[in-house]
Amino acid sequence: MRIDQRRTNWPAACAQAIWVLASLAIAPPARADGMIVIPEPRPTADRVMSPFPLEVRYHRVSVEIDGQVARTQVDQEFYNPTGQRLEGMYVFPLPAGATFNNFSMNIDGKMVSAELLDASKARAIYLDIVRRMRDPALLEYAGNGAFKVRIFPIEPRAGKRVMLSYTELIRSDDGMNAYTYPLNTEKFSSKPLEHLSVTVSIRSKEKIKTVFSPTHEIVTKRQSDLAATASFEGHNVKPDTDFTLYYDSDEDPIGLSVVAHREAGEEGYFLLTAAPDFVPAAGQILPKDITFVVDTSGSMAGAKMEQARRALVFCLENLNSDDRFDLIRFSTEAEALFGKLQVASTQNVGSAKAFAQRLQPIGGTNIDEALNLALGENSAKDERPRFVVFITDGKPTIGETAEEALVAKVERANTSGTRIFTFGIGDDLNTHLLDRITEATRAYRSYVGANEDLELKISSFYQKIKSPVLVDLSVDYGAAIKVYQAYPRSLPDLFYGAQLLVFGRYRGSGRTIVRLQGKVQGRTRVFEREVMFPERSTAGSFIPPLWATQRIGYLLDQIRLHGESKELTDEVTQLARQYGIITPYTSYLILEDESARVTAHEITSDQLTLGGGAAAAPAVAERAGEEYKAMRQKSGASSVTASKEVEALKNAQNFAQIYQGQARLDYTDNAGRKQNLAAQAKNIQGRAVYQAGNVWVDSRIQTVRNQQAKRIQFGSAGYYALIEKEPLSAQFLALGRNVRFELKGEVYEIFE
Repeated sequence: MRIDQRRTNWPAACAQAIWVLASLAIAPPARADGMIVIPEPRPTADRVMSPFPLEVRYHRVSVEIDGQVARTQVDQEFYNPTGQRLEGMYVFPLPAGATFNNFSMNIDGKMVSAELLDASKARAIYLDIVRRMRDPALLEYAGNGAFKVRIFPIEPRAGKRVMLSYTELIRSDDGMNAYTYPLNTEKFSSKPLEHLSVTVSIRSKEKIKTVFSPTHEIVTKRQSDLAATASFEGHNVKPDTDFTLYYDSDEDPIGLSVVAHREAGEEGYFLLTAAPDFVPAAGQILPKDITFVVDTSGSMAGAKMEQARRALVFCLENLNSDDRFDLIRFSTEAEALFGKLQVASTQNVGSAKAFAQRLQPIGGTNIDEALNLALGENSAKDERPRFVVFITDGKPTIGETAEEALVAKVERANTSGTRIFTFGIGDDLNTHLLDRITEATRAYRSYVGANEDLELKISSFYQKIKSPVLVDLSVDYGAAIKVYQAYPRSLPDLFYGAQLLVFGRYRGSGRTIVRLQGKVQGRTRVFEREVMFPERSTAGSFIPPLWATQRIGYLLDQIRLHGESKELTDEVTQLARQYGIITPYTSYLILEDESARVTAHEITSDQLTLGGGAAAAPAVAERAGEEYKAMRQKSGASSVTASKEVEALKNAQNFAQIYQGQARLDYTDNAGRKQNLAAQAKNIQGRAVYQAGNVWVDSRIQTVRNQQAKRIQFGSAGYYALIEKEPLSAQFLALGRNVRFELKGEVYEIFE
């Protein structure tokens, strides 16, 4: 491959490296996918060109995992939007231990493979580029091996395609396997990606149980017990988080795994996963009792009624043959189709479908009578799991209408542990009533907006609860391990095709037997596995923010439904600031807290976290205050929004679900640039760091006793000496040229 070296004045060592494979010996994996850097950007008429002027048109990743071996194929296209012919360097951070397979790129219309050369001075070359470009963003690469290849020419207003593949061994921790693909283009593409996709195909010799991503919303398809595919796709996106996929496999009927994270001298965080076989054994699926209760009041007329009919028909057609069911409609009064639970025979299902088609919207809203009738039918003393699917678009207007009294009646009538899943349609709802009913019956709620598809939501939900496997769950972690603040607080039933994720804190350490206990047709079953709760581990760094999100969701729900107290708001504030869980509700609490503490001289202005960044967004801060106060309204659009977002926080299982209401935190800064308050927080080493103007401030700064900072000028000899002495500092330094952070008990201040 020909490279025109006359076009560059890079260091001699760099000029001789067409291809450099380097193991940069600094700490954890970098968070960036392949990028093209322009080390010698030439100025245009009005500005100096960025070292990252290129756009990423598309980025497609295909991964095949067979056993413990993963083969990753990458296909990217870059685009030069400038009027200049450019020369650049393509850099890709290889995971530790990965083996390069091949690389090719388009030069003069042909895909040309690069040659692999050894280069002992790769790390020195890399740091030299950082020095001359004066852009600390590249320090994210300091934790990875990397290969590099010089690319010339990159023609003006033309694309450059890059393809590569590599192989690595999947790391496994107590049976839980983890695959990570570096995926951060926020700093390295001048525009959002037009198309991004990651597809991971897994094949295993043992049954695949849990498959989940803590970083991205994935779609999982299972082909068999031994094969599954997980995929993520985005359009017009700027990803800023590595893609990570976890999966475990074993031959137990219900697979159990634990992943933990624990910093030195601190109490730990853990994630417990449990999942049944994909193909259930004979008799594994439990027969259930289910009652569908649908609002047929006058306000359900039109599209809502038609969607409800179709959703009911879908659910009826997917009843298991051993299930028992009934269908209740309610308006001014309640009417049951059968009057008692009936077996899901072909004849009974046909009668129910005909009943659903005859439903007509008219009259008032008698929630009292409808739920009393449904719970009366579910009062049998056998050991079947019992569910009510409750669909309504209004507040109670007939019978008992007072919230407290109605919830109390539901609790008294629910003698058989029936779970009531609520679906609220529109905004004219008493969300507190519906939410408290689901809370009292250990179920969950869902709200369907005017432009959302009720049929899709109900059918999707029903698929998840269609086939119970284990009910009345509890977990014992052994005498040596003290578990606390575990979420969900009330464990849901375990269903075929589903998986249970429990986030919590722990004290103690060592190997222990974890026992999952539940009931199968009235008989108690226990599933157990020996796992490790470590004294120190960085394997599950994703766990603390996800645990904090679920804890915050629970606390906010308590504030919404049962009233505010100083203890609750203080804990929400502390957790949200520490872990960067920024929503309209939490941002208001953080801003109020920091303002009061500055006034009381408890902290100084240079210790502000979110408060420092919000100085340029007073309108956003004011709006967040209004939303926090409106959060406790019992009805209306703001009440529905708050209920949906708090429920999402309570059940968050990946980073994409953390930032509820983020769009409402947009603002325009003094320079006319569009910003977002939530986006001004990054998670570094398990805690949040906040952008306040051109300075990044570590949330831990406020808790450090010794505030005497070691001041180091950006780009100085001391700056690079710090990277050599404290490799973990590179993760903070990569944020910018002005950073204040804590590391190993010391406060550092990087200034320009």
